[in-house]
Amino acid sequence: MKKHNFSAGPAILPQEVLQQAADAVRELDGIGLSLIEISHRSKEFIAIMQEAQGLVLELLGIENKGYEVLFLQGGASNQFLMVAQNLLEKKAGYLNTGTWSSNAIKEAKLYGTVYELASSKEANFNYIPKNYSIAEDLDYVHLTTNNTIFGTQLKTLPDTDIPLVADMSSDIFSHPFPYEKLALFYAGAQKNMGPAGTTLVVVKKDLLGKVSRTIPSMLNYQVHIDKESMFNTPPVFAIYTSLLNLRWIKAQGGLDQIGKLNHEKAALIYDEIDRNSCFSGFAAKEDRSIMNVTFNLNDPSKAAAFDALWAEKGISGLKGHRSVGGYRASIYNAMPIESIKVLVACMQTFEKQQ
Repeated sequence: MKKHNFSAGPAILPQEVLQQAADAVRELDGIGLSLIEISHRSKEFIAIMQEAQGLVLELLGIENKGYEVLFLQGGASNQFLMVAQNLLEKKAGYLNTGTWSSNAIKEAKLYGTVYELASSKEANFNYIPKNYSIAEDLDYVHLTTNNTIFGTQLKTLPDTDIPLVADMSSDIFSHPFPYEKLALFYAGAQKNMGPAGTTLVVVKKDLLGKVSRTIPSMLNYQVHIDKESMFNTPPVFAIYTSLLNLRWIKAQGGLDQIGKLNHEKAALIYDEIDRNSCFSGFAAKEDRSIMNVTFNLNDPSKAAAFDALWAEKGISGLKGHRSVGGYRASIYNAMPIESIKVLVACMQTFEKQQ
């Protein structure tokens, strides 16, 4: 039985994408070779890379706006230091909204002065700080748009002329967003884009080349741009599967339709959390994520009974992160609304039992 996969990542992918990727591992497009044994310099893979890069710009609505698209490795964690190495000359501002932004701050401090613009740490990151000030002499401002662990999501971007940099690992491609206001954004693939193994970086061409330090080649955005994401051997399977998933997103109607469905899915769970006497939401209501729904039992002593119920119904990956406890329903693009309804029914059954 296929389980209802609420894992925070690596996360659910559309069944048709999984099948197409599996077929390509056996043989890619009738060429007599597997996807994972062709040269990354072959015309077949160059076509894959170029289509994937083009679809990123098309789906995000930023074609012909001066952006370069890179498929790199090392996850968002590697981007924490690459951003600072490439952009931080004197000082930068970071909004601290959770574990990953805290890690980004730690790495950036190795390369320059970092100002914490605001933080919600005192409330265990259950909200997004607002009304903070941004100095005019910062090299850039770094934001995390969705906080996977705590279930909060940035709804608007700050109004500033300072270049905005965003970690969008867990909500990229999930809804319409003013991507054109970002100077650089990045995302690990393993949420809404593809399998673990590649990292998307989208950067404005005119943002680079302004730091005085010597940047190692492997960590230099310009080197990767000049080599068209092939300075080293790229993660062929992860990029191809990401391409399949980008095609799937386009076929669903793009970000407008995907966003509408994601809001509907999130509303189903949040409405039940707010109605159900057994549960309480963790994140502040105005900052709730449409990707990661965090909630707790009002009586933690009943966790074993609830856990047994949802496991019996074929639900997987619902346990919350240790930083929050409770439960986390990660409802990325490929999560069908039927799985949401199974979870809601479990919550309703549990309430009746209690």
